Amino acid sequence: MTETLAASALVPDVRPAASAWDADRLVTEIYHGEYKSLVRLAVLLVHDVPTAEEVVQDAFEAMHTAWRRLREKEKALSYLRQAVVNRSRSVLRHRTVVDKNAPKPAPDEPSAEHGALALIERSAVIAALRMLPDRQREAVVLRYYADLSEADIAATMGISRGAVKSHTARAMAALKSILELETS
Repeated sequence: MTETLAASALVPDVRPAASAWDADRLVTEIYHGEYKSLVRLAVLLVHDVPTAEEVVQDAFEAMHTAWRRLREKEKALSYLRQAVVNRSRSVLRHRTVVDKNAPKPAPDEPSAEHGALALIERSAVIAALRMLPDRQREAVVLRYYADLSEADIAATMGISRGAVKSHTARAMAALKSILELETS
């Protein structure tokens, strides 16, 4: 007899407490009876079935955790409905925040080949510009790179507007012939 008492003292009773077992059984009963209607409620609030199912599952988990405070099946169902509504609101708030802070899509980027060709063309133009006389190069750069008017170019270079037109026209003709020779 002493050995039996000593052995039973060493091996703890592994049966769950009655309240935990009641919670498991009652939550399972409520789950089987109310799951579909709660999912329908959540779908109406969050507008998609997978999220609605997740909201309801989370509500059941929360109810199971808080079972000691509930004790009555009617309160449990009320608790579940409230939890589904509150969790649905949280999902909608989260979506709003995510949508507001979503990164803007990158603008369409040209291909690497396009970038390489543009670099080659630019380097050819720069090489051709370097071949021009100083005044012609200055007039073209101020006109097409700095986007200045003929009057501004004339003031910057200290020459007349007619001279600006002349230098620009000669420079463009020279660039055209230089670039045509390179491409042929």
